[in-house]
Amino acid sequence: MKLDMGPLGHGPGLGPRVVEVKSLTRWSQTPPAHGGLLADYSGELPAHKHCPFPYNPTLNHKVVLWNGDISELSLDAIVHSTNESMSERTPHSDRIHQRAGRGLRDEIINEVIECRTGGVRVTQGHNLPARFIIHTVGPKYNIKYQTAAENSLHMCYRNVLQKAKELNLQSLGLCVINSVRRNYPPDRGAHIALRTLRRHLELPSYSQLDAVVLAVDNVDLSIYEVLLPLYFPRSSAEEAQSRWLLPADIGGSLGEPVLPDRQIRIIDNPHHAFTVDRCVGCGGSVHSGSCSDVYVDVRGGEAVSVSEHIGEHAFSQMQGDLDQQRLLGERPTADIELVRQIQSKERYERLLRRARTEDLSEVSGIGCLYQSGVDRFGRPVIVFVGKWFRFKEIDLDKALLYLIYLLDPLVKSDYVIAYFHTLTSTANYPSFQWLKEVYNILPYKYKKNLKACYVVHPTFWTKMMTWWFTTFMAPAIKHKVHSLPGVEYLYEIMSRDDLEIPAFITEHDMTVQVARKEASPRNSSARS
Repeated sequence: MKLDMGPLGHGPGLGPRVVEVKSLTRWSQTPPAHGGLLADYSGELPAHKHCPFPYNPTLNHKVVLWNGDISELSLDAIVHSTNESMSERTPHSDRIHQRAGRGLRDEIINEVIECRTGGVRVTQGHNLPARFIIHTVGPKYNIKYQTAAENSLHMCYRNVLQKAKELNLQSLGLCVINSVRRNYPPDRGAHIALRTLRRHLELPSYSQLDAVVLAVDNVDLSIYEVLLPLYFPRSSAEEAQSRWLLPADIGGSLGEPVLPDRQIRIIDNPHHAFTVDRCVGCGGSVHSGSCSDVYVDVRGGEAVSVSEHIGEHAFSQMQGDLDQQRLLGERPTADIELVRQIQSKERYERLLRRARTEDLSEVSGIGCLYQSGVDRFGRPVIVFVGKWFRFKEIDLDKALLYLIYLLDPLVKSDYVIAYFHTLTSTANYPSFQWLKEVYNILPYKYKKNLKACYVVHPTFWTKMMTWWFTTFMAPAIKHKVHSLPGVEYLYEIMSRDDLEIPAFITEHDMTVQVARKEASPRNSSARS
């Protein structure tokens, strides 16, 4: 395979845009998040006694987090996530094929033909700025075959990195291989991607790989901004924080998924051939006979399919959050959950009676929570101003009562929340314990009828805490939370005239817009 570069374009105005890796900011050069987050854990025990991914400036300098089109990167190779026949039509694939030209299509048809799930194929970059394209196929996600999907996704990243080592590449553009089109949860996929990348970069055999550009789109950018510091901490403070924020399962020595109570391997003994209803390695498709993608549990020489074993295992019978079960259509255990439901309802009704009778003027006078018109679908918009919520000074019991008093008549039907994090400080950050208590007190209608929660002017702290809270405490509403960089994005869902917000928010928003325009690539090019 030749190593010649294809046509690179001529820059803005003269041809397709080309982005050189030297123009990108390395992860080690981005400022770490501010400290002080540990104070908000309120006695929570860390998931890890010692940080499993220590602060390493050398590794941090190899990583770049970049929000852009991977086909523009001038690197040794870029990664293309596609389907088995390598004919998938997605914006990601279309951009690569369109810029690479007819030569890529001909090479795939005549030489490559197909690629299996978890495998990789290499083609030349043709008209791309990159020399090579490493094609890989991500798995379909099904909760019934979660272990197989996680193993397959890990193998995608692992095989890509191994191929980069075989080709002696110095720079690699790595896209998000897991896809929501295949039902893969974005945050789960990001954990596998980052821990696999970290473990491989730690190996001496990957020392030649000088730059790995994580090319993400707007959907995945916030997730990677939150999770990247956990696997590549930029300071001792971030290293310490990751002990609380990392999941308990951090994979094996190469980032592979590990189940401690079972040893799972890929069947390779022809004497263990057997028939299964559905092949877990192929995303649940019907399959007969032995398959190198079928994961089995080996105990005393007996092969048992994962799909059978998971159904009988104790953890498959565990009950989760009641509200999450309702939203996802699951059926809770009748007796215990019915008692809990009755107790929660009685507690809420007592609080509602108090909220309607007690004097709450000291909380309502703060003005941090109020209704502000409706959105374009006629749903009431609840505004929460973070700067005015003085968590350490306010009476939290009355704050909860006022929340119930204001929202109870509104949440009987659909509603949305607009939370403004503008110019908040540590004095405004509530503890996890209080948030968890409030979430558990509020009945099911609050979560079911909430259609969206927009976080305006988020900071790294906001994204981190939102991810943590919705992942471990409120997974049922996780998909409803959205981060917006400015107020103008709210005008897409509601009228400008209906949105009433304090003047300091609009003034700050104008400052942010000006700074964003001045920092844009086009303005930078014009000035130069």
